[in-house]
Amino acid sequence: MRTRLTIVLTGVGMVAMVGSARNQVWNGFAYRFTSNGLASALLLVAMATAIAFVGPAYGVTSAAPSPQAKPHQPDTRKVLRYAFEVAETSMDPQKVSDIYSTIVHNAIFDAPLRYDYLARPLKVVPNTLVAMPEVSNDFTTFTFRVRPGIYFSDHPVFKGKKRELVAEDYVYTIKRLFDPALSAPLLGEVEGKLVGSDALMARVRKNNKMDYDTPLEGLRALDRYTFQIKLTKTKPDFLFNLTDCRVACAVAREIVEHYGADIGSNPVGTGAFRLTQWTRSSRMVFEYNPNFREEYFDAQPAPDDEFGQKVLAQMEGKRLPQVHRIEVAIIEERQPRYLAFLNNEFDLMWLFPEDFANISFPNNKLAPNLAKAGIQMRQIPALDITFVYFNMEDKTVGGYKPENIALRRAISLGYKTSDEIYIIRKGQAIPAKAPYSPGVQGYDPNFATSIGEYDPAKAKALLDMYGYKDRDGDGYREMPDGSPLILRHNTTPTDRDKQFDELWKRSMDAIGIRIEIRKGKWPDFLKESNAGKLMMWQLGGSATAPTADTWLQTYYGPNAGFKGNRSRFNHPRYNELYEQSERLPDSPERTKLFQEMARIIAAYAPAKINTHRILTDIWYPYVIGFVRPPVQSQTWWRFIDIDVPLMQQFEAKR
Repeated sequence: MRTRLTIVLTGVGMVAMVGSARNQVWNGFAYRFTSNGLASALLLVAMATAIAFVGPAYGVTSAAPSPQAKPHQPDTRKVLRYAFEVAETSMDPQKVSDIYSTIVHNAIFDAPLRYDYLARPLKVVPNTLVAMPEVSNDFTTFTFRVRPGIYFSDHPVFKGKKRELVAEDYVYTIKRLFDPALSAPLLGEVEGKLVGSDALMARVRKNNKMDYDTPLEGLRALDRYTFQIKLTKTKPDFLFNLTDCRVACAVAREIVEHYGADIGSNPVGTGAFRLTQWTRSSRMVFEYNPNFREEYFDAQPAPDDEFGQKVLAQMEGKRLPQVHRIEVAIIEERQPRYLAFLNNEFDLMWLFPEDFANISFPNNKLAPNLAKAGIQMRQIPALDITFVYFNMEDKTVGGYKPENIALRRAISLGYKTSDEIYIIRKGQAIPAKAPYSPGVQGYDPNFATSIGEYDPAKAKALLDMYGYKDRDGDGYREMPDGSPLILRHNTTPTDRDKQFDELWKRSMDAIGIRIEIRKGKWPDFLKESNAGKLMMWQLGGSATAPTADTWLQTYYGPNAGFKGNRSRFNHPRYNELYEQSERLPDSPERTKLFQEMARIIAAYAPAKINTHRILTDIWYPYVIGFVRPPVQSQTWWRFIDIDVPLMQQFEAKR
């Protein structure tokens, strides 16, 4: 028996409707806590945590091509300009793991599902499907029906014909995750999970080549527009993968085979935009894809969401996209980005740099000069974590012996997270208490581990106890065997990272550990990290699905390396708990498993978990409809508009 699903994600689970509630304030954001202790945001965003399967399919925004519809051509004056702080890594959606590349891919390509642009709590809705998928009662079989009349952007490989998106494109795309040539970061989401995938991977590893033509029982096209996924075990959360571009953004096989290894430089998709100019790590330009399907703005903000209702009133019923061109600059340094925005060289400042928070929005209120200019501002508590991972296979910081664990825990105890929050981040973050973010499935505000503890005295006592002592009197400790103890950290040459370098050196000097900083480019560090060559590296992890699994899977042993487990942590009990959690829906039982996994991470310290960020965006008033998605990699470009007369008024003042 199968049921068609509407997925609604609430902040308090299915029990949210019962029990008394009380309000609390978290760093300026009001939250409601029910009597069961799970949190949902009241003020700015209700983050997602539960799945409800109800009623008929959600009404989609796409329309079949209408004979009466006029060809759509956005006003060419509507151009959005903004900047990334980190360069893109590839235009191949199945190859990347960084948020910036994925933002771009979500504009060029299409996953079958997406999150409603305005719904808070988050809601999964069809993107290229005629309706929500049919799902078996045991959550092992998922059937998807692709909407006819969706086309890839034109390309000579298609020989002058319109190339329609069909079910086989999604089958081929998901199969690409198994291809050893890609080292796909999300291979762990399908390997061993799709029926027949273990046998497939055995052949792939034996031959070091992917066989795309041999049928895979767990992934097949049933007809031109229908494909089906079968899992080996129950996995209620599996549908989240079908919103993720890195798993399911459709590519055309003939394009991939035409470009071969260079496919990452030649994206061709069905999305609202196509790449027209690209200077790597410097500038990208995207323009409207004239083959984009007939689609109109439609979203479901909560009735009491004043901001969401305002955006709906501004955008409802408009043909998408309204913007003709998107220009993205890569500017790593924060001050130049900030000054360029103030000079109206950019229309929006995505991820406002905390360095200027006290100037631009003291006490989280927009400064009078910016408010007078009509600048808009919005903040959301991010579904993310900042952390530094330790390579568990490294001869200095790795290992599972008591002395290895003691070293990592001492490093964690010695790092002053409060200085990161208040000096570097200017108060735009909160300390982490667990290895996953508030506002996701499995988060309980009453649960905490020791990962946020700061105690240099305890750190020094641990080091002394396990033989990390200063034997030569130079002020720095040696390893228990007398060899040098040197932490080798890796950061980019930005002014902001220099602040982190100073904090790490100050923190480690205080407990007698020498640390050396190597400078380099982020994409280069990413490659080294995938190969297990970095001792430690500081990262931010943003949710790709509204569940604690987003982060907990990054410590699952089989996911070591490019599949997401950068620390290469491999603990039998942790692995067992994780496998149990995958088979459960959002529930108190699964939350307990998450908490036991969190305690293991706190005990073994494969990473120093630091903060959850508060994200601030500011933009000029002629940018209409901008809303930062809680799942940050999700598309938003096609849902905005530009007020041209108002924009021209600002241009005249430049």
